[in-house]
Amino acid sequence: MNPLASIFAAGVHLRNALYDRGRLPQRRLQGPTISVGNLSVGGSGKTPFVLLLGELLKTRGVKFDVLSRGYGRETRGVLLVEASGSSRDFGDEPLLIARRLGLPVVLGEDRYEAGVFAEKKFGPQFHILDDGFQHRALARDFDIVLVTPDDARDRLLPAGRLREPVTSLRRADAVVLSSGASPQVFPVAGKLVWRVRRGIVAKHVPARPVAFCGIARPRSFLLQLRTAGVEPAAEAVYRDHHVYTEKDIRELLRVKAESEAQGFVTTEKDAINLGGYLSTLEPLAVIPVKMELLDATNAVDTMLRLVEERRRAA
Repeated sequence: MNPLASIFAAGVHLRNALYDRGRLPQRRLQGPTISVGNLSVGGSGKTPFVLLLGELLKTRGVKFDVLSRGYGRETRGVLLVEASGSSRDFGDEPLLIARRLGLPVVLGEDRYEAGVFAEKKFGPQFHILDDGFQHRALARDFDIVLVTPDDARDRLLPAGRLREPVTSLRRADAVVLSSGASPQVFPVAGKLVWRVRRGIVAKHVPARPVAFCGIARPRSFLLQLRTAGVEPAAEAVYRDHHVYTEKDIRELLRVKAESEAQGFVTTEKDAINLGGYLSTLEPLAVIPVKMELLDATNAVDTMLRLVEERRRAA
């Protein structure tokens, strides 16, 4: 094992052991908390799943908010996301969640403090803890963890992309198999196993577009485009959460001219990070991710029942 990965693994093991034994304290909010997280750094579909779960809860009339760190924002402290704001202030994924769900999204490095703020403003309703599996300082009533096939064969940081070993799934209540992951290669005994289908909705895409994105797994997006029958004239890939600048826009327009492309195609997250430059790249197709939870009614019924039982027993 890589020496740095060994040090990282030891730190992860010690931290989890201290929480498991009660040596490190957990704080609990008044309202029920459902965590959505994963094992790796980016790319497992947490944000699409938060959006999916949010829509499922909305159809049942469940009132909730979303608590997020706000990765990539240039601000600090506890903030309520303004849907009309920018990714520099709130982060791209929280802004996307706020716009799509139309419900409160509260940011805070300390998710407990974010939750306290939310409860003072909106009451002790349900909380969805975004990217919360490793944020153990906040107690949760239900833990959802997404896994991909890559997680089963990956290594811990910094040698690989894993933030925790797959054995950490023992803390999960529900393991979500994403991107065709198989339950046989993960320790899911005694866990709820949910399956999701994930794809894109490629509509009104210009002919031979320049495809560009700044996401965790850009090759996956480009492959999905081709599977949907979109053949890009050129491609441009940026780092995850990239906030576009005037220089980037000039470069994209240059690539369009040189490749004789008819327009652009990108992801919803990138559209957030384009900010005021969005109209400059027209015609531009913004591609949403579509995620479907198989047997969703039973899954949500089970989750809500377990949350209620645990809150009564607490």
